[in-house]
Amino acid sequence: SWRLGAKHPGHVTVIAAHAASSQQGAYTARAGVTALSQRVSFGSTGRFVQLIQQRLRALHFYVPSSGVYDQHTGWAVDAYHRMLGWGSSDMIGPATTAQLLNGVGVFHVRFPHQGRHVEADLSDQLLALVDGARVQWIYPISSGKPSTPTILGSFRVYRRTPGYLPDGMYYSDFFIRGYAVHGYDPAPNYPASHGCLRLPIIDAIFVYNWLALGDWVDTYYT
Repeated sequence: SWRLGAKHPGHVTVIAAHAASSQQGAYTARAGVTALSQRVSFGSTGRFVQLIQQRLRALHFYVPSSGVYDQHTGWAVDAYHRMLGWGSSDMIGPATTAQLLNGVGVFHVRFPHQGRHVEADLSDQLLALVDGARVQWIYPISSGKPSTPTILGSFRVYRRTPGYLPDGMYYSDFFIRGYAVHGYDPAPNYPASHGCLRLPIIDAIFVYNWLALGDWVDTYYT
């Protein structure tokens, strides 16, 4: 057997040929493979970035197919690292790439009977939009800090407020008392809120539009 590798990004074409013999006729076979550079940073473009975005979306992490390693991509990569239990990082390396290409990672739905609902895994600091048993999108969040923890349980959205509130909450879905799913700046990679489920500002409107009055919001530790 042969193992071929590429030292530099680019397209590699392999041609195998066999001359005619008494046992076998002549043939020529050709195959090509493209080697992609894995060196990316914010602002990078190209086929590798497109591949990463496609694989993240296949695992239900919310990221537009922009072809640019942008803020959305960084948040999605960060959320993926949280799911894997690898801490928090918005940059991708060989180990993360290998897991993505192998399709490793799943958000385990706890409440499939609730129809369209939100599940917030406070252990991993992740929020999932779920339709029955099917995860649609996963986002990173910042839940309540130790002194003001997020209340645990199953609740229903009872009030929805678009735009900004005076305290900086952005597109808010309230599910019990003053607790809400909302955008906020900052939404750091650790519990920092007063009990709400903070989303990055860029994700807030999409989540707000997906939710409706009466939808369930489930908060728990795994």
